[in-house]
Amino acid sequence: MLNKSHPVGFDTVLVANRGEIAVRVIRTLRTMGIRSVAVYSDADSDARHVHEADTAVWLGPAPARDSYLAIDKVVAAAVRTGAQAVHPGYGFLSENAAFAAALADAGIVFLGPPPRAIEIMGDKIAAKNTVSAFNVPVVPGIARPGLTDADLIAAAREIGYPVLVKPSAGGGGKGMRLVEDPAQLPDALVSARREAAAAFGDDTLFLERFVTRPRHIEVQVLADQFGNVLHLGERECSLQRRHQKVIEEAPSPLLDAATRARIGAAACNTARSVDYVGAGTVEFIVSADRPDEFFFMEMNTRLQVEHPVTELVTGIDLVECQVRVAAGQKLAVEQDEIRMIGHAIEARVYAEDPGRGFLPTGGTVLDLSEPEGTGIRVDSGLRVGTVVGSDYDPMLSKVIAHGADRTAAIAKLDRALGDTVLLGVTSNIEFLRFLLADPNVAAGQLDTGLLDRRVADFQPTPVGDELFLAAAAYRWLRRWPATPGDPWHIPSGWRIGTAAPTAIRLTGGDRVEHVYLTGTPNEATARISEGESVSLTAAFDNNVLSLVLDGVRHEYRVAEYDGQLWLAGPAGSAMLREMAEASVRGTAEHIGDAEIHSPMPGSVIAVPVSSGATVAAGDPVVIVEAMKMEHSLTAPIAGTVEILVTPGTQVRLDQVLARIVATPAREESASPDSGVRRADEGIEQSSNTAEREGNPA
Repeated sequence: MLNKSHPVGFDTVLVANRGEIAVRVIRTLRTMGIRSVAVYSDADSDARHVHEADTAVWLGPAPARDSYLAIDKVVAAAVRTGAQAVHPGYGFLSENAAFAAALADAGIVFLGPPPRAIEIMGDKIAAKNTVSAFNVPVVPGIARPGLTDADLIAAAREIGYPVLVKPSAGGGGKGMRLVEDPAQLPDALVSARREAAAAFGDDTLFLERFVTRPRHIEVQVLADQFGNVLHLGERECSLQRRHQKVIEEAPSPLLDAATRARIGAAACNTARSVDYVGAGTVEFIVSADRPDEFFFMEMNTRLQVEHPVTELVTGIDLVECQVRVAAGQKLAVEQDEIRMIGHAIEARVYAEDPGRGFLPTGGTVLDLSEPEGTGIRVDSGLRVGTVVGSDYDPMLSKVIAHGADRTAAIAKLDRALGDTVLLGVTSNIEFLRFLLADPNVAAGQLDTGLLDRRVADFQPTPVGDELFLAAAAYRWLRRWPATPGDPWHIPSGWRIGTAAPTAIRLTGGDRVEHVYLTGTPNEATARISEGESVSLTAAFDNNVLSLVLDGVRHEYRVAEYDGQLWLAGPAGSAMLREMAEASVRGTAEHIGDAEIHSPMPGSVIAVPVSSGATVAAGDPVVIVEAMKMEHSLTAPIAGTVEILVTPGTQVRLDQVLARIVATPAREESASPDSGVRRADEGIEQSSNTAEREGNPA
């Protein structure tokens, strides 16, 4: 496609990003013989991308506005290190026209499109009008600057419900609202404007007709400085949760050859409409009921998270193409020479807990094993010791599989996810495997609502007996002295008369169990509570617990931190804790009173009620933002509220944010042993406040 033997003229490139995309870009720079420069914040001083780059420059404190989004600091880092070019990754400054202009002023090449293309495609209203002039089909709707709420409400009657409210700036579902009932539109506009203003500094909105059974299909384009534009086929991105992509694949199982050619041509025309240069993605909405009809949604003027699936089916390194195009090389192939071979599918691994409504998680990576093998690729920002906090996007890595056909690729991806060991941070891996096993997914019968419809059916696998036995065996082994001593103090259970088993009380998932062990690590018996005894041998070495249960050998990776015991093995993964034999729980001052706890570390962004107000069960009380998602914490009971935080308060996990004194009627009917009620389950994840495209703030 491009002359790989031709020098590019860059010996140093700065990567203005973090996490898995920074690691991925550095990998290609290394293969090209180009020196890489990483940038980092205080939160990332020990991050993988910092270690893998040839050199690294500190930008500032953890908040992205003070580090990764600080244009002057990033440009200064490039100048200081002698970088001739900057790769922005995705998210952060990747679609910031001011950043591209600042680099140009400093004589540094931006590995992205011209600022004009960024500006036009960054404004969805301008983008729709621009591509329409190049005969690219757009979704019916109303899109012009300065539309008021009254304008939008009036237009919705003409467009017809359901309608999609969208912000003109930004993307990734931020500020987007689906409205099916006209009575809901006024409130939807208010919340959409608020979120868009907070995320982008621009609350301009427009409306589109909502396409029924929509599928999200995007086309990878590549354009050089000589006006040549190619497309590298399409990707299916319909498996989304609340407008955020989760699983992507190439090619789409929906399109036939004729539609593939037409949508590819439309994508190329989109690029031509703004004199595009570099790699970009044109996103289309396609009805599952009418697969031959597609509409332009937006153009992402950067690399996409899901670009690896295109690389695997085409054999083309898109980052290398970005570097060579920016260096002035000319595309040297024709469109009909581009081939997609086989099928590729990608799953995004997030720090979130699907069993608790996909709440963001965090922690320290205690142990890590990422899959390898033919047809398997992992783009990851993880290493042992990585601290996953709430400062940036929760995406940890991407696992990608390539196979001869779609069925083979899905099977490989499922196996690769099953082989992934990530201890110390709860992730969505189990949910990803649940989704891949869905019959509609296997059949390619997708739409953007499928994942959300299946969420209610997902139940985390309970912590089984084998995991309790493994955890107990590990704890038991840790109690054995290094050298033989007083037999009364060795936890073998030896006594002159009846044996006295060692009892270990563990909690995992929603279970609390006693495990009783008798004997030695080389020959023991174990039982859970009143269950049957099993023979057991156990040994621990180099973070691996070797366990033989009734003659069957099992191996578990084990890591321990702050009282948490993490295990991964043939019976799955889990976090367990050892519990004291008795715990005393305080009683509430008022029977039936409730406390609202923060289910994650984050920041309070709104408090819809004031202290002393009366609330009904289900009313929003506090809104917390964590990992760029808003979480509305609601009242679990009716009563009088006491607010303990204010907007802007930084809160820790499990911090009490508000208390509710139950109304008399509730107090009279409350169970006398109900104690203090928690409101962790009264959570509504109202929206994402930034796109999960890498690590934007």
